[in-house]
Amino acid sequence: MKILVTGGAGFIGSNFIRHLMSAMPGHEVINLDKLTYAGNLENLKDVERDPRYTFVKGDICDRRLVESLEFDGIINFAAESHVDRSIMDSYPFLQNNVVGTQNLLEAARTRKCRILHVSTDEVYGSIPAGLFTEESPLRPNSPYAASKAAADLLARAYYETYGIDVVITRCSNNYGPCQFPEKLIPLVISRAVEGKPVPVYGDGGNVRDWIYVDDHCRAVAAVFLKGEPGRIYNIGGRNERRNIDLIRQLLAKAAEKTGADAEDLIKLITYVKDRPGHDRRYAIDPSRIESELGWNAETGFEKGLAGTVDWYLANRPWWEHIVSGEYMEYYRMQYGERMKI
Repeated sequence: MKILVTGGAGFIGSNFIRHLMSAMPGHEVINLDKLTYAGNLENLKDVERDPRYTFVKGDICDRRLVESLEFDGIINFAAESHVDRSIMDSYPFLQNNVVGTQNLLEAARTRKCRILHVSTDEVYGSIPAGLFTEESPLRPNSPYAASKAAADLLARAYYETYGIDVVITRCSNNYGPCQFPEKLIPLVISRAVEGKPVPVYGDGGNVRDWIYVDDHCRAVAAVFLKGEPGRIYNIGGRNERRNIDLIRQLLAKAAEKTGADAEDLIKLITYVKDRPGHDRRYAIDPSRIESELGWNAETGFEKGLAGTVDWYLANRPWWEHIVSGEYMEYYRMQYGERMKI
């Protein structure tokens, strides 16, 4: 197959392309990415000369461009994905996550090919106890989550109305190599390395379920190859952590691996005003993908977290040029008033 992978220069997309080309050597990949701030072709240096790989710079909202490409299936990672940025300006989220997804659904309908739409557990909103299943109602609480929920409903409508071969995945929080520094884990690591304050929203008691990016990539591949048309699959790590506990664990690992004083790093924790609409707890049940497709998360959290810290320490140039450029203006806009910087 020749698979169109959208958003393949981003964190999860680039990890997925490497997984696909390693685990499924018979497939070809077209990576369509418009290279916004979080897209980075350095993530794919190891495959860029592979004859099975083609990069196309472009926007999923560009209908003519998508129609001009030849492919046998679509995996849609392309999305504006950071909640904080969606609160600052929701327009790009609606444009890319809704209009862009509709464009890809049309392409799948025209070609009569499978499309896997990659979504998020955030479409369910917050849950005080228990687990979200694929039948749980959608109650998004941020513009980002609302845009993804809208895309999910479009995908469902295309399946019901046109009978296209669509599957949807909803994953919990990812972590691992090549994640943009605005996300929690790389943010904490980079701030700790530089000895700068580590911002913590509210009381730090918000709970997230964490999954290593390689496990997510295996799950996406399994759903694309074996998932039932029209079906939704939750992908979770069964690994809940309070944000503040995770941050303390990260700082301890950073101290251990750099020789820094652990207490000095803990003192970098700076509690700041909570963001609007901050969901208290996400927790999803991955039983369906485990029982129907035989997938399970394999990377233990301790191992995955240690490997992630190692990667960021070994690849400082990768993130240092990011946090010293345009990103710092965003950081000041997001945290400046909260931290008085």
